[in-house]
Amino acid sequence: MKKTVVGMLAMTTMAFAVGTAFAQDAAKASAKGPELTAAEKDQAKKIYFERCAGCHGVLRKGATGKNLEPHWSKKDKDGNVTEGGTLKLGQARLEKIIGYGTDGGMVNFDDILTKEEISLMSKYIQNTPDVPPEYSFKDTMDSWKVIVPVKDRPTKQMNKFNLKNMFSVTLRDTGEVALIDGDTKEIKSIVKTGYAVHISRMSKSGRYVYVIGRDGRLSLIDLWMEKPAVVAEVKIGFDARSVDTSKFKGYDDKYAIAGSYWPPQYVIMDGDTLKPRKVVSTRGMTVDGEYHPEPRVASIVSSEIKPEWVVNIKETGQIILVDYSDIENLKTTTIASAKFLHDGGWDASKRYFLVAANASNKIAAVDTKTGKLAALIDTAKIPHPGRGANFIHPKYGPVWATGHLGADVVTLISTPSDKPEHAKYKQYNWKVVEEIKHVPGNLFVKTHPKSKHFWADAPQNPDKDLAESVAVWDMNDLSKPKAILNVAKDSGLPPTKAVKRAVHPEYSADGKEVWISLWGGKTDQSAIVVYDDATLKVKKVITDPKMITPTGKFNVYNTQHDIY
Repeated sequence: MKKTVVGMLAMTTMAFAVGTAFAQDAAKASAKGPELTAAEKDQAKKIYFERCAGCHGVLRKGATGKNLEPHWSKKDKDGNVTEGGTLKLGQARLEKIIGYGTDGGMVNFDDILTKEEISLMSKYIQNTPDVPPEYSFKDTMDSWKVIVPVKDRPTKQMNKFNLKNMFSVTLRDTGEVALIDGDTKEIKSIVKTGYAVHISRMSKSGRYVYVIGRDGRLSLIDLWMEKPAVVAEVKIGFDARSVDTSKFKGYDDKYAIAGSYWPPQYVIMDGDTLKPRKVVSTRGMTVDGEYHPEPRVASIVSSEIKPEWVVNIKETGQIILVDYSDIENLKTTTIASAKFLHDGGWDASKRYFLVAANASNKIAAVDTKTGKLAALIDTAKIPHPGRGANFIHPKYGPVWATGHLGADVVTLISTPSDKPEHAKYKQYNWKVVEEIKHVPGNLFVKTHPKSKHFWADAPQNPDKDLAESVAVWDMNDLSKPKAILNVAKDSGLPPTKAVKRAVHPEYSADGKEVWISLWGGKTDQSAIVVYDDATLKVKKVITDPKMITPTGKFNVYNTQHDIY
């Protein structure tokens, strides 16, 4: 009896404590933001999804971008509590941040959104975010479509395109990709896909292109058709960024995997039809030991050493190695690194995968041979490598490079090599060996094994001239002044109020050309400017009324073989 009473008292005390905490949280949440009509809320939701969710999260808890909850609090190791939130910042301050951007990598939206829309978004983020619905395996299956069955597809390439030098170009605001012949610079096909395609990935064979839109729609394009087109599609969630295929020997084109931002999960599918086979949630504990409700799948790459995918979970800082040799009895390895994992790429040996924990200002390196964390490297603020870039440094040997959203440098990290001629560089491995002066707001760096140049963009920089330009270094002598190419001026397009952001350098298959997207406003003419890598002179400006807001470009051969 005494034990029971004590137990009841303990439960009552716990219930009171939980209830008090809940009441406190509820009181904070009840501090209302500006009122919105149903129509205004719907409009704001759409803008937030299209422009903001990628960096700040659906639940607005932040990752690459800041926390945008109306009220938040956090306790440090010493027990000190810091509080903040959009309500504390207030309407006027929020409008300035959204309109003018920040030096920390937040782009200015005054040339993307109207004054009314900026005001609306400032009001919207002062209100408590709605939790979106879940997306089940049944939902995924119901969305699956095979447009051209495998038996009806060509058995050989039916066109005369040089597929090795084909480019898949994202047309962000139209929900399309343009397939452009790298030899002739002609648009061969414009394919309807999901909204704001994030990446294009190649199958191991080079036949299929997998493109995933931010709306969670995954499209499979068959390059062997007379006119390449979508042959299958599936929706894996409401918000997504990543896809890859099975590349280990014997699994060519067998499976595909796609990761979702919301709901936080990944989906394994048949590679040639996109038939869903398994959905796996990524919700769980962070590396700090706290539960997170929105641990988004940030990036996925396929190993050629083992039948494994490297799946990077943003908010938890967990790197998951997914063994696809037996998907019915799925085995995974979880590697703790650092929050908030984003994008990354392979070192030159393709053994180590380096991924940015960008809001933690770190790069995590995974040894896919041993299945362990090889290193956790401190870097400058907010690294954002894209895939990064590999080259041989004259002093430090093999290095992998990343730019930064929030810092004015490009960081070079020494990577291991088993080649005897590289043994003398072992002392530098997994160290930051050099920081090259650049500007904040970089998204992508790029080079090629046959090039002597290293390219970096700065589309997120608030300065118009810098956002419209790229920097180019001579890798044989990085101390030489970098070349600054104003891509907007080189394009010959008429100047506009909107910034024409020069973004995503991509090499041709032979390493002789570099393609740069000029991402203008929806109503402005955009272009792809092609440079001769040897001379840094313009070779071609690709324009077309149908080519609206081009962003990422993915050369088939380079993407297929992870060349960067």
